[in-house]
Amino acid sequence: MGDKDFRAKDEAGVITRRAFLCAALASSATLLAGRAATIFGASSLVTTDAGDNSIFRLGGDLPVNRLGFGAMRLTGEGIWGWPPDRENALKVVRRAVELGVNLIDTADAYGPETSELLIAQALYPYPKGLVIATKGGQTRPGPDQWAQDGRPESLKRAVENSLRRLKLERIDLYQLHRIDPKVPMEESLGALKEMQSAGKIRHIGLSEVSPEQVERARKTVSIVSVQNRYNITDRKWENTLTYCEKEGTGFMPWAPIGGNRGLTGGALEKAAKDHGVSVIQLGLAWLLHRSPVMLPIPGTSSVAHLEENMAAAKVKLSAEEWEAIDALAAHT
Repeated sequence: MGDKDFRAKDEAGVITRRAFLCAALASSATLLAGRAATIFGASSLVTTDAGDNSIFRLGGDLPVNRLGFGAMRLTGEGIWGWPPDRENALKVVRRAVELGVNLIDTADAYGPETSELLIAQALYPYPKGLVIATKGGQTRPGPDQWAQDGRPESLKRAVENSLRRLKLERIDLYQLHRIDPKVPMEESLGALKEMQSAGKIRHIGLSEVSPEQVERARKTVSIVSVQNRYNITDRKWENTLTYCEKEGTGFMPWAPIGGNRGLTGGALEKAAKDHGVSVIQLGLAWLLHRSPVMLPIPGTSSVAHLEENMAAAKVKLSAEEWEAIDALAAHT
């Protein structure tokens, strides 16, 4: 199913995605305004209304709103080069912050470099409390091409270059984009630990890893987050999520709404319509419901889609409704 299909009007009269968005944004305006003033004095998981754990502390000391923004799709086609409309990309980033996002995830490989440069152009000087998480250890030979480089000297250089592009003195969360099979994990993480000791990194995270790999990594350096592919219809890394819940480690699901394939399945689409939301909003809301350590980072190059994604935080269903939806997703 294409993106336009997700946003098509339901001929049976069910509330459309845009109608839901307007209502959700209107009802949440006061909440977003108040949240910005209080978030940074909050505890690790703060309940803003019944059952809504909206804030998580990365590493125990870095508070973020749990629904963040992924900046990969700000770049050109194939995650390569500049976007066709740079001004639009800047508007998307600024609008994300206006809507309450204070966790933006990027990487030096996105573009490469262009995503980080656009974030700095859009937001520098940064608002207080904004967390920009970036990654290194994966390179881009060309459009839609990826290659690992976990050599210590390469990672140190990558950190320095990200600091320069983002106009930061310290990166709040730096993630090893992938473990390089050609380089011992301890050597890669040892380089990041050196940069952390030098005050250039605050916290360190991993991406696409098993619980055993996280345990091994923690013998070298403290790990505060894991970023693995995960969504309502793709739960390959359920064991890693369970581990993160046990350890109080942030779990940042990439492709939280299915990536290029989207979230498909007739049963899920019907459930979304029955509840007056889109299947994508239902998928994001499910992630937030699924675990208090879950930090979804949906990405988009469209302001309208960004606003629709952010409205997912207002979807409230009963425990029984979530159980039914979970059972449907398991058979999708």
